[in-house]
Amino acid sequence: MIGASNFFELAVAVAIALFGTSSPVALVTIVGVLVEVPIMLALVSFANRTKGWF
Repeated sequence: MIGASNFFELAVAVAIALFGTSSPVALVTIVGVLVEVPIMLALVSFANRTKGWF
């Protein structure tokens, strides 16, 4: 999964090339990349705060 996430620029370029700039697919591809990192950081922070429960 980490190796695949290194190619998000390529994924954005392919989505724009295939579906066009005004397509919702291209927008979701870009927003998905921008949302992924903060959510993962929040989950790691939560896991670190609650590690005593596990």
